[in-house]
Amino acid sequence: MPRKPVSGRVPDEPLGLALASCDMTVIDRTRLASLLATEQAAYEERNPRSRAAYAAATNLFGRVPMTWMNMWSGGFPLYLDLATGNRIHDVDGHSYIDFALGDTGAMAGHSPAATVAAVQRRMGDLGGLTAMLPTEDAQWVGAELTRRFGMPLWSFTLSATDANRWAIRLARLATGRSKVLVFGYCYHGSVDETFALPGPDGTTVSRPGNVAPPVPLSETTRAATWNDLASVEAQLAHGDVAAILTEPALTNIGIVLPEPGFLDGLRTLATEYGALLMIDETHTFSAGWGGATRAWGLSPDIVVIGKSIGGGIACGAYGISTGVAEAVTRHTEAGDADIVDVGGVGGTLAGNALSTAAMRATLSSVLTEEAFTRMIALATRFTLGVQETLDELDLPWSVSQLGARTEYRFARPAPRTGEESAAAADEELDAYMHLAMCNRGILMTPFHNMALMCPMTTVGDVDRHTEIFREVVAALVE
Repeated sequence: MPRKPVSGRVPDEPLGLALASCDMTVIDRTRLASLLATEQAAYEERNPRSRAAYAAATNLFGRVPMTWMNMWSGGFPLYLDLATGNRIHDVDGHSYIDFALGDTGAMAGHSPAATVAAVQRRMGDLGGLTAMLPTEDAQWVGAELTRRFGMPLWSFTLSATDANRWAIRLARLATGRSKVLVFGYCYHGSVDETFALPGPDGTTVSRPGNVAPPVPLSETTRAATWNDLASVEAQLAHGDVAAILTEPALTNIGIVLPEPGFLDGLRTLATEYGALLMIDETHTFSAGWGGATRAWGLSPDIVVIGKSIGGGIACGAYGISTGVAEAVTRHTEAGDADIVDVGGVGGTLAGNALSTAAMRATLSSVLTEEAFTRMIALATRFTLGVQETLDELDLPWSVSQLGARTEYRFARPAPRTGEESAAAADEELDAYMHLAMCNRGILMTPFHNMALMCPMTTVGDVDRHTEIFREVVAALVE
């Protein structure tokens, strides 16, 4: 029988605000369609050079460097001219307050001075961007990540996707088990095993749109429902789960926060059923200088992080506990696996001199404890500004905060599972909000309505968003 969840920890700062009401403003869809058409026309008129560049990109698959760039609303993406701090300038001469910040990749801001100086020194005076040799920067970064996240041993990658992929292999080796448990609508990059949803009768099914999975997801993955410990225990009871792989809060389907007791319950269940607990902090690093792991007192066996810690230079890392390291070592010494040569863990460019120099500079001088304190305070101000508009207009939306990151969702109260958050999606509303904000000089993350603060974000930037948000949302109901 599923146990009663143990008491959970919550962060010190406010994480979510939601208002329940039976008498809510209903959006007129005809009015929405008209407003969307107006914003679409304005976007096309404002950005002729971006539109022409997109039309000319005939040698790019999907006309973009990565096909997900077609998620930008408007029929074509803006083309970057330059970016600094939290400002982006496009090829048509427009300037934007950037709250997207590379979907966390630019959490340190665009081209932070300390990171740029370290990269220039590595590329110029020192040379040797990648030489298949370690530098002392790598040990510094490993020690700093240990200080922040608690894991004693670290290895580097070029993305959080690779960090997740390689850490999953080590978890399988350490436990002798084949499957990973994930949550519906989780985000772990492009790892094959993670595009899974809980299906009927406890089965695992592929997420809609998943591109050519190499094997049926049920062969590699067990899927559970976020904030539902009973569903987790039902999957662990099969005895074949090597690791629970989870974000401390769902982030790529809108922020879905853990309920009290849920994360502690995951730790308890993982220990009882012999699985490892693997925390992916790629997005939830926004919770504080040591991510949600430190802010919420979590006790994982493996921690993964990427994107933000290099200040814009491609990097990622995963940390493992002493127990995991000892289990892996036993298996390698017994000849069960080869993690030095052909075992499928690592890449030639991973941990290169350039990326470790960038990580050291970013962590030591940009994404500091003091910076996070300020960023979180700005996100709280941003969240309250959004909530005031939602309250005033009685819109059936909600807004949630995760440290320096905040996001609104077209549902009230705030969704508590990935499935509920997915059901709140509204393509027309998304397109209208993104285009209307963009046309007024505000960039939000194209995949969802996320705003992230960086060390260069100002109170004025936040208040400008509040002003524009009120104008754009009010147009829907006036």
